[in-house]
Amino acid sequence: MKEEENNSVEVDHIAEPPRMGRWISVLYRQFQSFINHALKDLDISSSEYAFLLTLYYREGVSQETLSSHLYIDKAATARAINLLESKGYVIRKKDEVDRRKNRIYITEKGLSVKGDLKKALNEWNEIITEGLDSKTIEQLSYNLREMSLKVTNLT
Repeated sequence: MKEEENNSVEVDHIAEPPRMGRWISVLYRQFQSFINHALKDLDISSSEYAFLLTLYYREGVSQETLSSHLYIDKAATARAINLLESKGYVIRKKDEVDRRKNRIYITEKGLSVKGDLKKALNEWNEIITEGLDSKTIEQLSYNLREMSLKVTNLT
């Protein structure tokens, strides 16, 4: 057997200190892959779905508000909105008071995929919380939110 083969170790068996950030990062990438696959037929990507979800609850908000709410920079927000608009999921309208602002609205096509998006997200949540009781899920959600709030203003 070659030495390379003798030294290969399964990732799950590598001894390393607990690094929560690493596992959050891994989970995030896995989520992106899951969403890209689940929404492929709708031509909605992991970089776009969050904007639609936000607009289902806060339609007519400005691009700036979307950026702030989702913690995404303005350039990435503009790119995502451009893509969603070109696909027919949203429309942009100039703010009547401040013509420099664009307000974003869901189209009929955008509304028609709401159930599909929610189904994909529910499926993901079921997968990652399988075997966890509701108290653990609630505490984990709380802890992750608190961790996020601690670093919100660092960048």
